[in-house]
Amino acid sequence: MTESVRIDRFLCAARVYKSRTSAQEACAASHVKLNGKNARSSTAVRVGDRVEARAPRGQVVMVVSALAEKRLSPAQARELYEDHSPPPEPKDSSAPTFARERGMGRPTKSDRRRMERFRGGW
Repeated sequence: MTESVRIDRFLCAARVYKSRTSAQEACAASHVKLNGKNARSSTAVRVGDRVEARAPRGQVVMVVSALAEKRLSPAQARELYEDHSPPPEPKDSSAPTFARERGMGRPTKSDRRRMERFRGGW
């Protein structure tokens, strides 16, 4: 068994990111920290290290308890770390939605632009 693994490989094996490429991109964008410091994709991870990552599912904070280089099943991936992540923020169900009446057909160009402005677009 190896003593250390590249952080991009570990994040992929632990299923924090869908692919090693997306893990590398997250490291390059400074979305991954190892023991409080920004981690490059080639940084070595060891058992006991604290990893913080801004993943698609939200903020992930974990302490490494085992190492793996290859992507594992979800059950095996959960055994690689102790999860210390904050609970996810609740979805705001009171947020306004843009509704069209049923049977109005496809939205026109101006309807689409109004919907985009309503949703926070330009």
